[in-house]
Amino acid sequence: MTVHRSRLHRSTRRRRALPGPELGPQFPKRSSLTRRLRVRLASEQGDVPGWVLITLMTAGIVVALWAVASDQIVQIFQNAMAPFLNGSL
Repeated sequence: MTVHRSRLHRSTRRRRALPGPELGPQFPKRSSLTRRLRVRLASEQGDVPGWVLITLMTAGIVVALWAVASDQIVQIFQNAMAPFLNGSL
């Protein structure tokens, strides 16, 4: 599939099928390692430890920045909101 002038076009070229066990005895069966890898890649199980680590690191960065520069962050927010609230902030 290619993108051309904001429209999607499907390729007319046919893809060659990969040899598999269903094609006959001339092709060896896939190894169990390959089969397990394909099953694992096809599953919808996510990388939970990675997302937990990213979330904790982001929270840590926010806490560290807030501890160091809380007064400046509040002042920046107040300055940004003052024109919209007619200076009543």
